[in-house]
Amino acid sequence: MSTILMVIKLLGGLAMFLYGMEIMGDGLKQGSGNTLKNVLGKLTQNVFLGLLTGTLVTAIIQSSTATIVLTVGLIGAGILNLRQAVSIVLGANIGTTITAQIIRLMDIDSSGNYVLAFFKPDTLAPIALVIGIILVMFVKKETSKNIGLIALGFGVLFTGLMAMTDAVEPLSESATFANVLAYFTDMPLLGIITGLVLTVIVQSSSAMVGILQALSSTGVMTFNLVYPIIMGINLGTCVTTALVCSIGSSKDAKRTGIVHIVFNTIGTILFMIVMMIVRQTGGLATLWDSTVDSGVIANFQTLFNLVTAIVLLPFTNILVKIACKFVKDDEESEEEYPELAGLDSKLMIAPTVALGEVTKLAITMVTLAKKNIVLSLEQFKSYSEKRTETIDQSENRLDRFTDAADNYLIELSSYIEVESDKRQHNMLMQCIRDIERIGDYASNFDELAKKMSDSNLTFSESAQKELEIIGDAVTEILRLTLEALENDNDYTARRIEPLEEVIDDMVLLLKNRHTDRLCQGICSINSGLIFMDMLTYFERAADQCSSIAMLMLGKNNEEIMKNHHLYLQELHASGDQSYIAEQENRKAQYLVPLENIKF
Repeated sequence: MSTILMVIKLLGGLAMFLYGMEIMGDGLKQGSGNTLKNVLGKLTQNVFLGLLTGTLVTAIIQSSTATIVLTVGLIGAGILNLRQAVSIVLGANIGTTITAQIIRLMDIDSSGNYVLAFFKPDTLAPIALVIGIILVMFVKKETSKNIGLIALGFGVLFTGLMAMTDAVEPLSESATFANVLAYFTDMPLLGIITGLVLTVIVQSSSAMVGILQALSSTGVMTFNLVYPIIMGINLGTCVTTALVCSIGSSKDAKRTGIVHIVFNTIGTILFMIVMMIVRQTGGLATLWDSTVDSGVIANFQTLFNLVTAIVLLPFTNILVKIACKFVKDDEESEEEYPELAGLDSKLMIAPTVALGEVTKLAITMVTLAKKNIVLSLEQFKSYSEKRTETIDQSENRLDRFTDAADNYLIELSSYIEVESDKRQHNMLMQCIRDIERIGDYASNFDELAKKMSDSNLTFSESAQKELEIIGDAVTEILRLTLEALENDNDYTARRIEPLEEVIDDMVLLLKNRHTDRLCQGICSINSGLIFMDMLTYFERAADQCSSIAMLMLGKNNEEIMKNHHLYLQELHASGDQSYIAEQENRKAQYLVPLENIKF
C-alpha cells in the first residue's frame, strides 16, 4: 500500500511540475512576444547567431520542442531556410537545460543565512504563488498579469518538485531500489533506453530531468547511473519533435526533425565513447561512484548539450546533407499559391510571430492587388488576353489567401492573450477583406476593358486624359496604403484620408462632366456607361484604402476603432492643419489638372 501511495504522490508532483512549466512558459511567451518576434526576424545566415537564437528562444519559452516546432513553422513560411533551422536546433538543446539549472535551487544550503534561506524552494515557492495570484487576480495591467503567470508557474513547478522529492524520500532506505540502481549502473545502454522511453511517455525532457533531480535527494544515485539516463532523455525529446515535423509540413521541415535526431544520436555516441575511454583509463576515478545532487545533474546536462553543439556546429552543412539523403527533393514544380504555406498552424504557439507572418502576407497581397489595378487600367489602352490571364491568376491567389487567412485568424484567436496582439488580430481580420475587394475592382476594370474591346468602343480624348489622372490618384493611394502597412506607420496612414477625399471630389466632377458630354453627343452611351462604372470602382478602391488606414489608426486608438465614421466627421470638421495641408497638396496634384482639361 505504501508503494501505491508513493507512486500517487510522485505522479501528483509530476503533474504539478508539468503544469507549472506550462503556466510559466505561457507567461514568458506572452511577456516577450515582440522580443521573440524581433530575435527571429533578425536571424542571419550566421550559424553561430542561429545557435544563440535557439538557446535564447528556448530559455524564454521553456521548451525545446516548442522552439523546434516554431522553427518548422517559420521554414514553411519561408522565413528560415534549413541551414538556419539546424543552428536553431543546436541552440534549442542548450536552452532546454535552463530549467534544470533553476531546479538546482533545491540544493541551496542556507546554514542559517536568511538571504540564502529566502531562495530555497520551500520558502520561495509559496512567496511566488502569493505574488502570482495577487498579480493575476487583482491587477488588471497586462504586464503585471504576465509577471503573475511567471510567478505562479514558478511556484507550482517547485511545489510539484518538492512533492516528488517527498514522495521518493522512502527510497533512500529501500534495498529493492538500491538493487535496481546497481543493475542499471552496470548497464549504461539500458540507462539510455530507459531515459528515451520515459521521455517519449512524459513528452518533456525537462520533466524527466526534474524527476532525476528529485530522485537524487535520496542520496543513493551515482554519476555512473545518471549520465546514460540524461543522454537517453536527450534522445527521447527528438522523437516528439520528429513526429511533429513530419505531419503536414514541407520537406525542409521534415529534414529539421531528422537533423534533431541525427544531432542528438551523434552527440550521444561520441559522449559515450569519450566517457568509456576516460573510465577505462582510470580518469576521474572519484567521479563514477560518487553520489549526485540536482546541481551535478543540471551541470552534466548543460555540459553534454553545450559540448555537443560546439563540436557539431562546424559540421552544419554535413548535417543538412544527411537530412537531405533521408528526405529527397521531388521534381521541381511551381507553387500556385506560395503564400498559403506561411499560414502554418505550428506558428500559433507564438501568436505574435504568427500575426507577424499574416501581416507580411497581407502586405504581399496588397502589392498583388495594386499590380492588378495597374494592369487592368493598361487594358483600356491596349487590351491583351495574356494580361487578363495574369490578372485572373492574381485574383485567384487573392481569393484563396483571403479564405485561408480568415480561417487561420479565427483559429489563432483562441491562442491570443496579449492586448497588443488582440488589436493586431482585429485589424487583420477586417483589412484582409478590404484587400480582397481591391483585387475585385481590378477584375471589374478588366471586364469593362474586354467589353470595350469586343464592342470596338473608345473613349473621347478628354475622357482618356481624365481616366489617366484619376488612375494615377488611385495608384498613389494604393502605394500609400502599402507603405503604411509595410512600415506600420500611422503618419503615412493619416495621409490616406485626405487623398481619398480628393478622389471623391474627382469622381463627382467627372460624373458631372461626363453627363455633359453625353448630352452634347461627344461620346456614345455604351462607352459612357463603362466610364461611369469605372468611376464607381475608382471610388470604391479608394474607400477600401481609407478603411485599411482607419483600421491601422484604430489599432492604437480605441475611440477610432469604436467608430470610424465619427472620427472622420470630427476630422473633417476640426480644421486640422496637417490634414488640410495634405488635402490641398493632393488637390493641386490631381484635382486642378483634371479641372483644366477641356472638352
